[in-house]
Amino acid sequence: MARNDEQRTIGVGLISVGWMGRLHSRAYTLLPILYPELGVRPRLVVAADTAEAGRTHATDALGFESAVADYHEVLENPEVDVVSICAPNFLHEEVAVAAARAGKPFWIEKPVGRSGAETARISEAVDEADVVTCIGFNYRHVPAVQHARDLILEGALGRITHVRGRFFGGFSSNPDDPLTWRFVRETSGSGVLGDLMGHLVDLMHFLLGPIGEITATTGTYLADRPALPTSPQAGERLPVENEDYAALLVRFDGQAVGHGAMGTLEASRIAVGPRSEYDFEIFGTEGSVRWNFERMNELQVARRSSERHGGYTRAFADEHFPDYARFQPSAGTSMGYDDLKVIEAAKFLTAVTGGPVTASTIRDALASARVLDAAETSAASGSWVDLPVVPGSSANLRTDDTTEEVSR
Repeated sequence: MARNDEQRTIGVGLISVGWMGRLHSRAYTLLPILYPELGVRPRLVVAADTAEAGRTHATDALGFESAVADYHEVLENPEVDVVSICAPNFLHEEVAVAAARAGKPFWIEKPVGRSGAETARISEAVDEADVVTCIGFNYRHVPAVQHARDLILEGALGRITHVRGRFFGGFSSNPDDPLTWRFVRETSGSGVLGDLMGHLVDLMHFLLGPIGEITATTGTYLADRPALPTSPQAGERLPVENEDYAALLVRFDGQAVGHGAMGTLEASRIAVGPRSEYDFEIFGTEGSVRWNFERMNELQVARRSSERHGGYTRAFADEHFPDYARFQPSAGTSMGYDDLKVIEAAKFLTAVTGGPVTASTIRDALASARVLDAAETSAASGSWVDLPVVPGSSANLRTDDTTEEVSR
């Protein structure tokens, strides 16, 4: 990595110039402004996309120096130090394994694999190459969520007793929307499990620690959709091959900060009404917190000791919440979704340049994927499924100090 005065110039390669690829690119360019102390200046070297329009956008709008059709040219470029992998799910294993073998640290979107087995193979390649990874579990970077985790670790909620999580979106609620790759098992893997539930599981791991066992049920309610107009089956309705809705009953592992707690986790991609109601409620013996992405800059906190009836107080994100002051000057001025990707990029490049690993990694992706696999197994069998703890993940594990605090 070349030095430019007191800054390191880090060459960036991008694979797939869709919405998420564009978001990654913008996040990199903002780092010198919002995280100047990192001492890094990302250089957008080359982007790969099979579509000419994507390549043109990469150079003309995003500012990449060049664009290519074959992603291998990104990985083979000696001026590329890190890679963002924003391709569809069915390409993740191929591209991520190739990136690891090329010795390129990579930032990849979720689900990392279409299954736990695919994710495990990527994890093995990462271990063999010893490269830094970052996973697009962006909701854990919300300042209000970070603050909730701090309250849990401080013991402010007492011992955690039960939780409720719900990721409901209506983005697939129209039965006449076409059958894209997301509804086909070969290209997407699972449906709402991999798309939304994976995020929710990671949030629970981040806040409360690893899930130890689950039982689950799933359903597909919009059973067919129109074929894409460009496909050979244009004019036909084709079957949806994965689930629209999933519900999990979970119990947290004995090593978790939330040890012994139980809860329900739900995800839907067909909910009419919710737009992005991605929320959780966490209850303890001394208080509770609740958060909803549709009001992402707020955290509701209840403390049994501080109010006569233990009601909720609405806490606006402000300079006391992690990372907030980098983006906004005072409470009430909202951060947005894109800002979470800037935080993620900062954590990724911090680790790449030898700093602490504070973002989610391939181990977190593997932990989430194993829960999703167990959900599919349980939904088919109706049984409870035990889950081992994934070593090296950033799940919120108990220590002597936190155990004492949480048990107060």
